[in-house]
Amino acid sequence: MAAKFAKKDTGRSGAHENIASIRQMLAELRGVAEKDNADMLCYLIEMAYVDAGDLQARM
Repeated sequence: MAAKFAKKDTGRSGAHENIASIRQMLAELRGVAEKDNADMLCYLIEMAYVDAGDLQARM
């Protein structure tokens, strides 16, 4: 039987950075959508932005 070694938690930091990047992109997209008065798109982007923030808080 092969010995099991504890894995380092290197993925969590990368995932946190990915979510932060996605959240930043969503903020930029929201600004573009606002300039074009795309209300429904603004709403959907805002929901994704909030969800990304919730994910960040849980990490």
